[in-house]
Amino acid sequence: MARTFHSKRVPEPGYFLVIDNWKKQAAAAGKDVIDLSVGASDLPPPPEALDELRAASHDPGTYSYCLKNKTMPFLEAACAWFARRYNVSLDPNSEALSLVGSQEGLAHLLLATTDPGDSVLMLDVAYPSYWGALKVAGVEPVFLPLAADGLPDFCKVSAAEAASCKVVLLNYPNNPTTITADDTFFEKAIAFCKQHGLLLIHDNPYVDQVYSGRASSPLALPGGRDVCVELFSFAKSHHLAGFRLGFVLGNAHAIAALESVKSPIDFNQYLGIQRMGIVCLNLPEERLQADAQVWHERAARLVSKLADIGWKIGMPKSGMYLWGKLPHGCGIDDLSFCQALVAREGVALSPGRGFGPGGYGHVRFALVAPVDRLEDAAARIGRFIAQQNK
Repeated sequence: MARTFHSKRVPEPGYFLVIDNWKKQAAAAGKDVIDLSVGASDLPPPPEALDELRAASHDPGTYSYCLKNKTMPFLEAACAWFARRYNVSLDPNSEALSLVGSQEGLAHLLLATTDPGDSVLMLDVAYPSYWGALKVAGVEPVFLPLAADGLPDFCKVSAAEAASCKVVLLNYPNNPTTITADDTFFEKAIAFCKQHGLLLIHDNPYVDQVYSGRASSPLALPGGRDVCVELFSFAKSHHLAGFRLGFVLGNAHAIAALESVKSPIDFNQYLGIQRMGIVCLNLPEERLQADAQVWHERAARLVSKLADIGWKIGMPKSGMYLWGKLPHGCGIDDLSFCQALVAREGVALSPGRGFGPGGYGHVRFALVAPVDRLEDAAARIGRFIAQQNK
């Protein structure tokens, strides 16, 4: 009998694949699907970046493998961007590395900085790819207790829990909860990591999506470079999700470990796409703030329309999502709610359980449709809830 392949470190298919199948079935049944399930921006990429890619595609110098030396212009631009934003100078040779998207970067970073059997301190609600990345690395989550403001309370982490871990994994502005964190919080996180000899991984793809002010960076704070690496992406800030480009900045030892894992696996992103990234990093910050106000307007409108149908969700301070508990009395769990909603009304949302054990009973709305479509979605959801409550 042939042996069946199986590995305990292969994650289960993610909920986004499940939702994708639901959307396909709804469309086949004739539904006009409003897809608010995946956080892929519907805003256009910067035209200057697309122009740069077109030009690069005609440059034979971009066609070969892209080893570390060819990534240096991109890494220098990333460090210059960080210096302008946070007034901290980093070394592009040792404190920066290009990524084929920050999702890839996080998965490889866990492989580089943990060993099978280690643990990672993190929230019990997190971006779905985190759970698969932990499983591939063979590490287990230890959940951070939360304070009243929804942020982790490091004072409540026991010495034994801290000793079992190698890494603290954070993400602010947060997906899916949209919670933001300030310098005071990150100062506590840095002190905690220094006390217990932990690496702080801060996944920061929503750095440009705060509605007012500027997102905090732990790497920019005193002591940050000693314990922190920070992941950045062009998918959210510059609407380049499909181009798969990101970078990591911070602690030189962690970045060297990550490079040792990545180097036998990939030869970096296509040079033309890196040139797009350089263009994006040099755009005026006002352009990105204008995009953040698009998400703000959409969030405000959808919060208002959901309130009209009796579903009260708090207004976020950042991001391209709404996160809320299921409305009272709907009678089904978050997975069944989302499946039935797309089948009956053609509105696709993400069930909260896909974001971890703390997400049960919640759903996430991605604000990736124009205001009129969001209003239509709210009306359909209202009709669905009314039918459920009959």
